[in-house]
Amino acid sequence: MITFLIGIFILILGYVFYSRYVEKQFSPDDRKTPAYAMNDKVDFVPLSTPKNLLIHLLNIAGLGPILGVIQGILFGPVAFLLIPLGCVFMGGVHDYFSGMISERNNGAQITDLIQQYLGKTEFKIFLLIVSIMLLLLASVFVYTSGDIMAQRFFNQSDFSFNNPIMATIYIIIAMYYIIAALFPIDKIIGKFYPVFAATLILGSLLVVIGFFTKGVQLQEFNIHHINFHPNGLHILPMFFMTVSCGLLSGFHSTQSTIISRTIKTEQEGRKVFYGMMCVESLIAMIWAAATMHVYSLKLVPENLIGSANVINSIADTFVAPILAFVVTIAVVILPITSGDTALRALRMSIADALNLKQSEITNRLKVIIPTSAILLGIIYWAKINPGSFTLIWRYFTFVNQLIAIPTFIYATIFLYKNKKNYFITLLPGLFYIFITMSFIFNAKIGFGLPYVISQWIGVIFAAAGLFYIIKKIKKQK
Repeated sequence: MITFLIGIFILILGYVFYSRYVEKQFSPDDRKTPAYAMNDKVDFVPLSTPKNLLIHLLNIAGLGPILGVIQGILFGPVAFLLIPLGCVFMGGVHDYFSGMISERNNGAQITDLIQQYLGKTEFKIFLLIVSIMLLLLASVFVYTSGDIMAQRFFNQSDFSFNNPIMATIYIIIAMYYIIAALFPIDKIIGKFYPVFAATLILGSLLVVIGFFTKGVQLQEFNIHHINFHPNGLHILPMFFMTVSCGLLSGFHSTQSTIISRTIKTEQEGRKVFYGMMCVESLIAMIWAAATMHVYSLKLVPENLIGSANVINSIADTFVAPILAFVVTIAVVILPITSGDTALRALRMSIADALNLKQSEITNRLKVIIPTSAILLGIIYWAKINPGSFTLIWRYFTFVNQLIAIPTFIYATIFLYKNKKNYFITLLPGLFYIFITMSFIFNAKIGFGLPYVISQWIGVIFAAAGLFYIIKKIKKQK
């Protein structure tokens, strides 16, 4: 329990002190935010600070902080240290600058910021990558949330389209995504998210209460067991690819730019972007501890370790049966409230690239109709092909972390131009170039090279990334 508590302490100190240092490097001022300057009553809408906090938390907290740690805790108690350290020095920094630089550039999407700071070629590449990632995430989150609901509340075991109950659940969730992405942010998301957030917080609190009422068994960190994974996976790069949300997630840069269009003052940024990243990390820590407990007591069948089925085992272990459904609902809310804003972010990115004003509903429909058709097509393909979820999730994991890199790069250029400490974004950016490249060159879904060779390739790419950043800085000057 000591290692777990140290991790919580790191999170608290990081938000209290380091987030203020990060904020100082950005230097927020009293200029009019895009929510007022560009108010279109659809995406650019001033919302209250509590609403922005809750909306952003639910936007970024998909299945990652739960499913990621269910798999990541297999590396052992080192997870209780790496998650908060990663959040404080990488995830929180990434989310803050992705949101605030967007806010300084009229609420520009990540793809537009890539074009502005890195160039047109990089814009075209990442517009495609970001679009694919958001479609994959939205489709995966439709059927993962649907499967969890069907198993828990309808006692279903057949998750195929042959089951009319499953087909109905998938269609309802997908239609909600489309409606939430189409309508003004204050009409659907602004109304329902506070209720969703309250349920999420309640579900997490019930698990924490279970720690005290029913007891929790946690291992302590031991330097000799730093690579203590049952399948022999290496902590570099696998841990940082497995535990994304809660530590660092490139997907967040697509969500921060949504809230950059709704915050009322620049001073809100630290609470909304950095603060909610810390809250998500706290959720990840809670579920990591609960997972370690059920694994230690062998309450999960060996063939289900690392799967979403662990969620129900945790709910049944720590929460009274009459309240266990609340935990399940809280978990279901996470993918639903990230999937809908993934589709919204996709609409906004494509619309900005095509210069389609989103104040007109016909322009929104021009983007939503084809993207929704592709979304439904991916869902159908995934359900008729066994094992497709695992494949999609692995590629999403890679693309998700890859997208964090350009955010760190243009944040480094931004800080350098403003004569601030650019090392706070440069170092995490170089580290994740190493992580993503060493992963894809070693992984079976990638090139399948030997581990040592892939590590050296990661180092070479990181060095090349440094030269690339220097070149871009010189070009900006």
